[in-house]
Amino acid sequence: MARRRTHKYVPLPAAVAALVLAATACGSGGGGAADSDGLLVWIMQGTNPDEAGFFEAANAAFTEETGIGVDVEFVPWQDAQNKISTAIAGGTMPDVAELGNTFTPGFADAGALHDLSGYDVDASRYIPGLMEMGQLGEGVYGVPWYASIRSVVYRTDVFEEHGLEVPENWEELRETALTLAEAEEDLIAFPVPGDAQYSVMPWIWGGGGEIAVEQSDGTWVSEIDSEEARAGIGFFTDLALEDGTSTTGAVNWNEIAVMEAVAEEEAAMAILGSANPKAVLEANPDLEGRLGSFTLPGQDGGYMPSFAGGSLLSVFEGTGQEEAAWEYVQHLTGEEFGMRWSEETGFFPGVVDRVDAFSESADPILEPFAVQLNEASRGVPVTPAWTQVEAEKVLVGMQQDILNGEATVEEATESAANEIERILNGG
Repeated sequence: MARRRTHKYVPLPAAVAALVLAATACGSGGGGAADSDGLLVWIMQGTNPDEAGFFEAANAAFTEETGIGVDVEFVPWQDAQNKISTAIAGGTMPDVAELGNTFTPGFADAGALHDLSGYDVDASRYIPGLMEMGQLGEGVYGVPWYASIRSVVYRTDVFEEHGLEVPENWEELRETALTLAEAEEDLIAFPVPGDAQYSVMPWIWGGGGEIAVEQSDGTWVSEIDSEEARAGIGFFTDLALEDGTSTTGAVNWNEIAVMEAVAEEEAAMAILGSANPKAVLEANPDLEGRLGSFTLPGQDGGYMPSFAGGSLLSVFEGTGQEEAAWEYVQHLTGEEFGMRWSEETGFFPGVVDRVDAFSESADPILEPFAVQLNEASRGVPVTPAWTQVEAEKVLVGMQQDILNGEATVEEATESAANEIERILNGG
């Protein structure tokens, strides 16, 4: 295993200070890499229950192929932002790190990440909603490793009992939820959570709006208060406020609470992440064979965009081992170990042409999620300041104000748009 070492790196005090933010969530390299001192790699802890075994195998294969040793250190997610920022300031960065997709623009903007575009990275190979988070300007500062997407999970037995079909547009979704609310008094037809911003984003995009758009002069304008975005947000919140398909307690629910409601057989359908069905069945094996999923329906048909979450692998600048580090990134995202990671974690591969293969080999419930990921995935605005928008819970506050009756859709979206513009424009 490689020894830990201090890299010769010029600290970036101003840039690093800007990174003190609250945490959110190929070709081949050439010749001289085999003479390196070995690689130091930071991986976020907890995604894979057998991560030690995975990396023992992956690193052994890499060392056998290249002669380069690898030392992997596991970092708790909650410590990642500060640990990486401190390492940059002290010149003790790893060679490679797993970065949450919303982390990457900030560290790239600070000059801490190596631009991979010189390695002829084919961006089209990767999940679009994730890949765009690794691109800043003309540079490439991370490539997707694994991905998650949100679609709708539903109780197939309940749908069958009431003769319901999978809805294909917003109105059909509403009618289905209304039927379930009336027929199943002990079930929440369709939870509308208040503390789950990624469940709100699809309705902004689905209505035809954008969260924020960068202008030609570099400033950001939020369109969350546009007529289109308001139509989507209004539809979603009205399912709770006007149609009664949710429950008042859901105003404080996050995504875990929504998942628990499905696992405890309290909800008939809900927006969940692609890794959630596996967790639901582990929590309640009695639901085996009684769960299905469908892609978030578009307003008038087709697919509504959904937020693509996940992690990217990035190479740090100034370590002197950038070429070997890029070889290791390719190794982890390659077919053998990229697919093995997905099989062990339940997350989709970050490479487009492996998504279908993985979903077909896994539970069939993942097939609609695969369609969602390949056909209708989006990312958040690509700017280092976005993590502050999440830290201040701007979208959560907007959603909760509407659900609590403290603001109309118009008032809440106007306030949210102002806050987003203030943050993104450095105010």
